[in-house]
Amino acid sequence: MTAAPVGIGSVLIVDDSHVQRSYALSICRELGIEKLHEASNGREALALLTALSPRPELVIVDLEMPTMDGPEFLVKLQERGFDIPVIVASSRERALIDTVREMGGVLGLHVLAAVQKPLQADVLRQAIQSAEGRELRRSAQRAELAIDAAALSDALERNEIYVHYQPKADIRTGIVRGVEALARWTHPTLGPIPPDQFIPVAERNQLIHRLTIDVMNQAMLQSSAWRARGLHLPVAINLSPMLLERSDLALEIASLQQCHGLTPDQIVIEITESSLVTRVGTALSVLAQLRLRGFGLSIDDYGTGFSSMQQLARIPFTELKIDRSFVRGAPERDSLQVILRSAIEMANRLGLVTVAEGVETLQEWRMLQEFGCTLGQGWLIARPMPGDDLIGWMKQYRVQAAQLRA
Repeated sequence: MTAAPVGIGSVLIVDDSHVQRSYALSICRELGIEKLHEASNGREALALLTALSPRPELVIVDLEMPTMDGPEFLVKLQERGFDIPVIVASSRERALIDTVREMGGVLGLHVLAAVQKPLQADVLRQAIQSAEGRELRRSAQRAELAIDAAALSDALERNEIYVHYQPKADIRTGIVRGVEALARWTHPTLGPIPPDQFIPVAERNQLIHRLTIDVMNQAMLQSSAWRARGLHLPVAINLSPMLLERSDLALEIASLQQCHGLTPDQIVIEITESSLVTRVGTALSVLAQLRLRGFGLSIDDYGTGFSSMQQLARIPFTELKIDRSFVRGAPERDSLQVILRSAIEMANRLGLVTVAEGVETLQEWRMLQEFGCTLGQGWLIARPMPGDDLIGWMKQYRVQAAQLRA
């Protein structure tokens, strides 16, 4: 029975074994890929990529090959500017394959998967399909837009900055336990501006306080509206490291919370792990005041900074958010599983809520259930959405929640 075709039409197989190449080509045909190219080593593959027009939409490459091996071939792809998605397939040990995958990512290549041979049709299909959403996001991130402080200031003046909310669900039951408030900006002529572009502009131009208070005000207003409709969900709000230098910040946040009729335990303040490196004294004072008032404190992007243990030891966090880089692909990588499990176990012993970011597959969700994680957040559950859409979405989500239940 022929499988449904995947969303690409051409592939290049790079492998020195004729048997392995033939087998990989037969799988590609089974998946409906029509244009098939092959090369016996990296040098031959580079020559083909230079000559072919249009170039293949995917390259599947072995690691051990004469003349030019897989790692060297990936370096040459980057040096020559070939922007083609890659799948690494090898019969070598898992740790080595994962290292090459990591190397490709550092080089800026689109490494969709790193798998052990023999290549399997379902693995190849999953790698291609799961890459679609990620590639859309990468494209959005690559598009640098011409925005400056004046444009952002005008946007704040015109109330163009709005908030979307991404649900966080209980790993055991699938029930929604909270949301994260995320700032969004749609420019009238440039269209959507990614947060990783406009937030640094705000931080460099003394606009971050204004932006943060605006987001907090919107998020708390929305939380009050949900409460009026019987929906009680804690809202997590990101805090820029620059604001930890403001000694009156805790009082300002508490005043907002009281103004909207909320209790402090309905608000979780998320602080990026690496943001606590400088001006520690002032930062500790602000965070201690927030905790004393009853606000939740979350260490965000855990595992991406340099002093994780020290931060956990000296700051009264209530929640630990595990960065998506340790979740994505963990079911296939033993090293990531060890790190992920140890972080969850440590947080559980410290009495912290654990939140796994970037959960995209059911396989990742089941793994987090096994490891004892508390909450999951990511596209498997829902993408960020307007606050007015959340209640309607939750009604539809009940079926999915039943499927996610342990």
